[in-house]
Amino acid sequence: MITCIIRYQIDPFAKDKFATYARNWGEAIPRCGADLIGYFGPHEGSSTAAYGIYHVESLAAYEAYRARLSADPLGRENYEFAARARFILKEDRLFLKCVSLPHAEVSKP
Repeated sequence: MITCIIRYQIDPFAKDKFATYARNWGEAIPRCGADLIGYFGPHEGSSTAAYGIYHVESLAAYEAYRARLSADPLGRENYEFAARARFILKEDRLFLKCVSLPHAEVSKP
């Protein structure tokens, strides 16, 4: 299992648009095969930092999930909404594997 963390820099005057974007992913992402943890928007401190976090089985599963998401009607609509409204200033993806116990899968020699 790997975790994808999407780090966004958003327009601080368009937090409501990011919230709409996040709610749409809340429907589309699970339907397309990823285990959505959630989308997190600014509350206190930074007014431009936001995150999306979900789990997938592997990088191969991620690629298949992304293809399904691109073909999903709400997924396509949400990509177009973000491109049109331009509230996302920067987006980075990070893939991590849990290494802490008891959650980590431990391979034995």
